[in-house]
Amino acid sequence: MAKLDLVMFEEEYKQLQEIIGRLQVESSSKVVFLVDKNGQQIAAAGDVRSIDATSLASLTAGNVAATDGLAKLIGEKEFSLLFHEGEKDNLHISIVGKRGILVVIFDQSSSLALVRLRVKKASRELQEIFDTVEQRAQTRSDESTKFESPFSEITDEDIDKLFGD
Repeated sequence: MAKLDLVMFEEEYKQLQEIIGRLQVESSSKVVFLVDKNGQQIAAAGDVRSIDATSLASLTAGNVAATDGLAKLIGEKEFSLLFHEGEKDNLHISIVGKRGILVVIFDQSSSLALVRLRVKKASRELQEIFDTVEQRAQTRSDESTKFESPFSEITDEDIDKLFGD
């Protein structure tokens, strides 16, 4: 099945943003990003001014793609969770459904266990919204395939006859 282009309405975006904001507060993290697998930022919460969000989104998507390749090499479907530990900050990356990547940046004022717990809950909520968006896209796709152009029955021969070739 081909991937559908998804269009998100403002209501769904606000729901995503609310979930991301709540996750940032409840996990005591510095920043939370929701990114799609193409490397586009969908939503963010926290102190985002200190981070190049465009670079973070595209590098995260690249990291997930590379890790997917590693998973397949060893016979796994995917690795749904990545964790990078730094001197000051840590990066928790998790896959949300088929399209989303949740990135949580946190420091020593939080813990990996707390972040994982809160991410698990937020991921379920985010997945519900993605499912709604995808179902609507599928419905629209099905409806558009029912439409048949009035020109679909015209052949090259008909055009040649029309113009006298």
